[in-house]
Amino acid sequence: MSAGRTPRRRVLALLGATAGVACARAGDSAAPAEPSPLDALMTLLAQRRHGVAESHQQQFLSVLKQPLDSSGLLLYEAPEHLEQRTLKPHPQSLVVDHGLVTLQLGARERTLRLADYPQLIPLIESVRATLAGDRAALERQFQLDFSGELAHWQLLLVPRDPALAAQVQRIRLRGESDAISEVEVLQAGGDRSLMRITARE
Repeated sequence: MSAGRTPRRRVLALLGATAGVACARAGDSAAPAEPSPLDALMTLLAQRRHGVAESHQQQFLSVLKQPLDSSGLLLYEAPEHLEQRTLKPHPQSLVVDHGLVTLQLGARERTLRLADYPQLIPLIESVRATLAGDRAALERQFQLDFSGELAHWQLLLVPRDPALAAQVQRIRLRGESDAISEVEVLQAGGDRSLMRITARE
């Protein structure tokens, strides 16, 4: 990621980025309703308070013949701290914490107030709310389409806001149980990023 990229492009790279997350028995009318698979997933994700994972990201851009590869670490501390540490090809980091976004490339560091960039809030929220198991927050920004089961699941996020939809067509997350294993961001123009995530023990 070059130093000249806009904050939105850097956040899209993070989204191609992130690490990850009870069922009542069905019976008679007096029994509690069994949660939907999506609600069960959100409950499972909410129980994960922190995580560290290795990541490998590829960015497929129409202006390039070959994808851009990068790798590093992803860190999460509930409920609001997200960090992407890129180790290769060049060390850099992006940290989201309590309404601030901090970008560091070499000795250069820049901190932004997320409130000053409202167009970034849904993108950040797609990651934070998924990791936090916050379905209500997700549904304020996206239409949700869950498929699979808890052992192997997929969650598709489609932006509700037309301004965001003009930038991002969809965000697709895949995982197993409470761990997100893959995040794909498809931009409206056809460019996309794909991050594969391996949780550390």
